[in-house]
Amino acid sequence: MKTIELKDTLNVMPEHDIIVVGGGVAGIAAAISAKREGKSVLLIEKSNMLGGLATLGLINWFVPMCNGRGVQICKGLCDEFVDLAIKYGYDSIPKAWQNGEPTEPTSVRYTTRYSPSIFALTLTEYILAEGVELLYDTIVTMPLMNDGVCEGLVTENKSGRQFYPARIVIDASGDCDIMSKAGIECIVGENYFTYQVHAISLDSCKKAIETEDIGRAVYTRSGGTASLYGTNHPQGMPTFNGINGDEITGYLTMNQLNLLSKLKKENRKHRDVVTLPGMPQFREVRCIKGEYILKPEDAYKHFDDSVCAVCDFDRPDYIFEIPYRTMRKEGFKNLLTAGRSTAAEGYAWDVTRVIPPAILTGEAAGVAASMAIDRACDVNAIDISLLQEKLSSLGVIIHFDDSLIPKSTL
Repeated sequence: MKTIELKDTLNVMPEHDIIVVGGGVAGIAAAISAKREGKSVLLIEKSNMLGGLATLGLINWFVPMCNGRGVQICKGLCDEFVDLAIKYGYDSIPKAWQNGEPTEPTSVRYTTRYSPSIFALTLTEYILAEGVELLYDTIVTMPLMNDGVCEGLVTENKSGRQFYPARIVIDASGDCDIMSKAGIECIVGENYFTYQVHAISLDSCKKAIETEDIGRAVYTRSGGTASLYGTNHPQGMPTFNGINGDEITGYLTMNQLNLLSKLKKENRKHRDVVTLPGMPQFREVRCIKGEYILKPEDAYKHFDDSVCAVCDFDRPDYIFEIPYRTMRKEGFKNLLTAGRSTAAEGYAWDVTRVIPPAILTGEAAGVAASMAIDRACDVNAIDISLLQEKLSSLGVIIHFDDSLIPKSTL
């Protein structure tokens, strides 16, 4: 069926300047940034809460945002989001960082835990207060493409099938669902056997009372226990890519039964599982094959089209710049992506997929999309220097200072 014929069979909704697909931190950052640029913005989320893996997925950890020497690298909207995450709930910001960047070098890293549920509630308030339109419990089934232009999105929810026209679409689904369906070639990831839930026990409650810190009451339990690098992945078990429904079901059921088998051996009155993740906790599903694919060897490299500098959450001192080219594809005139679906491979994908870089690429996508609308141009043709200037004015570090490069790597 031709695009125009399909569109004519649907209930057509009002047009928005920008539609963001996915209400994780990248999508929220994109929506907020675009709205602050004066655009009409619709944020579509398939679940019933905001935050994605950072809330619904129970990965409630702002990973380190500094270089491991006392210098904050991830700024911009990251500062705003950290404040929101801990505003009404617990935190674990180290003492060295509680009053901002330390005055003296320190190996203590800037990071915090937070309440995922309270953060999700706060994000709802945040989005609505900014004037972003929000649509929960809605699946985007397909983009309607016409000669490299996404005319809008077909959705499915309790209202039935609808068509939402848009001038620009930002795919912040985390799985590259829109970009892939639009015809953009993607890199497919692999995920190890891991599954984390939140639990409480009599012992953890005792610790919370002793420390007067409710955050100590909740701790993590696991089904599969594979690490970031694949340690403890069951021998002979294939990895999971997360793009097949049967595979996802198998991954979830095996992990849930694995966890249950552990719980069966314990005193049922001494502990409880308080929350199961509401989504698969896959780290890497799909990312686009953008105009540039970030690589592990790009650490300490400067890019003319950088939109942000980010640190490596696992390895102190490593710093990357993320090029705008990782967020777009020539020939697709009004599509951008942000978050863990920006183009990266190998360990560089691990660097870009976590919360702070997702926020920063979301912020860049929202500003870039707004700029393209203001100048009536293709998202691939915006003036990078103007984009960088705007992001820099918002507190984003575009190019890291070379003095931060360890002498051993020079």
